[in-house]
Amino acid sequence: MAETVSTQTVDVRGTKLKVQEAGSGETILFLHGAGGSNWTGLLDRLATKYRVILPEHPGFGRSQIPDWMMSVGDLALFYLDFIHALKLDNVHLAGHSLGGWLTAEIAIRNTTKLRSVSLLAPAGIAVADAPFGDIFLWKHEQSTRAQFHDQALAEKRLTVTPDLDLVLQNKSAVARLAWNPRLSNPQLPFWLHRIDRPTLLLWGRQDRIIPYACRVPYQQGIVQAQMETIDQCGHAIHNEKPAEAAAIMEKFLSGVKA
Repeated sequence: MAETVSTQTVDVRGTKLKVQEAGSGETILFLHGAGGSNWTGLLDRLATKYRVILPEHPGFGRSQIPDWMMSVGDLALFYLDFIHALKLDNVHLAGHSLGGWLTAEIAIRNTTKLRSVSLLAPAGIAVADAPFGDIFLWKHEQSTRAQFHDQALAEKRLTVTPDLDLVLQNKSAVARLAWNPRLSNPQLPFWLHRIDRPTLLLWGRQDRIIPYACRVPYQQGIVQAQMETIDQCGHAIHNEKPAEAAAIMEKFLSGVKA
């Protein structure tokens, strides 16, 4: 499995955030979803072949929501500064759910430092006949069950008592970014053509939070998009099918030319 995960605090223009890292080789910068920053089985597997960097978004975890963070667009610009501050280049930028949406927002702005883009069940684009699950209204059990196709995994997750302060902090940060319109940017489809790097779209077919149908506008808008599907899998791809997701990502990344 992966090398020991190290944790450091990084200061980007006065905003401090926790950053976890493991592995060596080409860099994967992975952006987490609405649930917060968690080192998953997917990242463990990727870190056996790559240098994996997992930052905790400003306003998540135990950090205060910064005044400048009013939208996903603001956070996208912040991460361009983050990439500059860490002197990263030829980055494989990846993200899940909210982090996938954020990844797309970064890539439509500037791909200069990017080598590839991986979008894992990204939010960001609403489809009329396949509405998002409303994560702001669901209670803990409903939200947990909606993450997984395999309800045995949901049952196991429900045995863990959540840190309510942490949950509320993360929900507050997500609300700042994605309350209205819910989990989407109506302008995003118009700018997807600006993503000029090889792009992987990866979805669980049974996703109940960001439905499988939401892949279509991403496929249509990104010229170099490669679509991959994991069957018998819900929204939490990185937790429900980490081995399958890692294999798909590794095959895609190995085919990206320098």
